[in-house]
Amino acid sequence: MDEPKLVCICDDEQPLREMLAEYLEKNGFATVQANDAANLRETLERCEPALLLLDINMPGEDGLSVLRSLQGKERAPRVIMLTAAGETVDRIVGLEMGADDYLAKPVDLRELVARVRAVLRRSATKEIEDPQAAEGRLPFGKTWLDLEAAKLFDEEGKQIPLTAMEFNLLKLFAQNRGRVLNRDQILEGAHDREWDPFDRSIDIRISRIRKKIEHNPSKPAVIRTVRGLGYIYDPD
Repeated sequence: MDEPKLVCICDDEQPLREMLAEYLEKNGFATVQANDAANLRETLERCEPALLLLDINMPGEDGLSVLRSLQGKERAPRVIMLTAAGETVDRIVGLEMGADDYLAKPVDLRELVARVRAVLRRSATKEIEDPQAAEGRLPFGKTWLDLEAAKLFDEEGKQIPLTAMEFNLLKLFAQNRGRVLNRDQILEGAHDREWDPFDRSIDIRISRIRKKIEHNPSKPAVIRTVRGLGYIYDPD
């Protein structure tokens, strides 16, 4: 029997931490808690959680600073941010910095478990039905994507920083080569949550990806916009 996935909960509100921990444990997860950024770093030295629930607004060092420090670390956990209602700017910044998802407070416990499972499910390596996938890599403009390692490289073999969600998007486009994907399909395929017509995180992420893969990001040729419909991955 597989060991339960470990989830770290970092929030300065003890009652909230304990409530989230109790509910997650009832649903088959193991948990560990941290009350601030310093305590979190000590915790991450002792264990390697699969996922981190990270509050943005904490006394002292805030969650966005913690998130920034996790970028590029080899065994960094997946991150779901905990945000107060109305923190749209912080939420978008967090997604830009590599968070995998977000939850608004007060947290719906059933949604919490669904989001945690979805992020962990997306992080698992899946096979892509593409003839070039057998070589373990796919072309994306001036770069190529290593599917097994979940890494992006330039033409000289130098690694290009890539967040987990950016990898999920590139992988989704690879699975749907030559097919127009609307924002609804992209959100469902890469985020695994219901479409929000006011959620511009997809547009922001695609813009960031284009800066990494396109020869001319201002005139994208690999991931193109189809006006009124969505986006298409067309490496040819």
